[in-house]
Amino acid sequence: MTDVDTTARSTEEMIGRADINDLAEILAITNTDVDSLMHRVQNNADAIFTWDYNTDARPGLIRLYEKAKRNQWNASTDIDWSIDVDQEKVAQEMSIANAGLFSGELDLAGTPLEKFSEADWIRFGIESQNWTLSQFLHGEQGALICTAKIVETVPWIDAKYYGSTQVYDEARHVEVFAKYLNEKLGGNYPINAHLGLLLDDIVTDSRWDMTYLGMQIMVEGLALAAFGFIRQITTEPLLKQILKYVMSDEARHVAFGILSLKDYYTELTQAELHDRQEFAFEAAVRMRDRFLQQEVWERMGVPVKDTLEVVMNTPERELFTQMLFTKIVPNCKKLGLLDAGDGWLRTKFGELGVIQFEDWADTEAEYDDFSLDAERAPA
Repeated sequence: MTDVDTTARSTEEMIGRADINDLAEILAITNTDVDSLMHRVQNNADAIFTWDYNTDARPGLIRLYEKAKRNQWNASTDIDWSIDVDQEKVAQEMSIANAGLFSGELDLAGTPLEKFSEADWIRFGIESQNWTLSQFLHGEQGALICTAKIVETVPWIDAKYYGSTQVYDEARHVEVFAKYLNEKLGGNYPINAHLGLLLDDIVTDSRWDMTYLGMQIMVEGLALAAFGFIRQITTEPLLKQILKYVMSDEARHVAFGILSLKDYYTELTQAELHDRQEFAFEAAVRMRDRFLQQEVWERMGVPVKDTLEVVMNTPERELFTQMLFTKIVPNCKKLGLLDAGDGWLRTKFGELGVIQFEDWADTEAEYDDFSLDAERAPA
């Protein structure tokens, strides 16, 4: 069992990095916890009881709570686990999303990938898929822990009501991704260091709204975009079915964050909002960096830094990375974080190359589109 060490990864170090694309600094963050079955993080927050049981103040949260009750599903019976999975076929689809190296237009001469055979690429695709789904699995457990923390720490009874439904949702997501990885794929990878550090930071922060911002807005927002992207490109029926059900929950989870924070953030000072802007940017950079999949290239036995210098420069890879922020940017705008103060976060998202998504639909406006109300048939 390992205690979290927060001494070497403050927000100031992240946002003060001379070059947020410095590959050497990105790769310097590694997982030193791979052989442990447990990871312990100090939760510094207070558990808050409220004796105000009035639910009139935030009707949007109660509507969301009612929708959550209607849209519960059972991972054991609503998912058709009898479907066989052709992992090689799925791997070829996933590799396009995760690396963008297979169009045939990229000159790989002189790179570590120059002599990759078709079998090597298939193996990479399989490893990449196992890695990608593994990080979703670990992220869902992070969401399970963080949502339980929200139930403890949020001061409103209506938010506690809804949060309790999300705890059940997240347990179901952990169950379904673990089952898919262990029974249909090749098992799971350890948690990526960048994702692990972000989850640690969210759990250790004592402020209840930071749990919302880190998990509901940033982590869940990226997951919703990634799930949608993968569901579009994959033809594997079981994975499409799983993602359909999970996305119906995730859209509510992100909306929960917006509904809870948008009014609260109007009450904060500019200094407090700037602190939230920095936290959001740190989370964005960590999530972007984790998708480099350095652990996959290590397992493939190629020089990681040299290989990633090739991967990072592919147009497909850049597009995929940008698309991960299609939910995060408009949701941050809805919360007033993009332009708070001097527009610091707008500038930083511009540096990340994702500000163009600011006027896309925010999740509060679109979560009904993911609902299971209309039909419950598998995709």
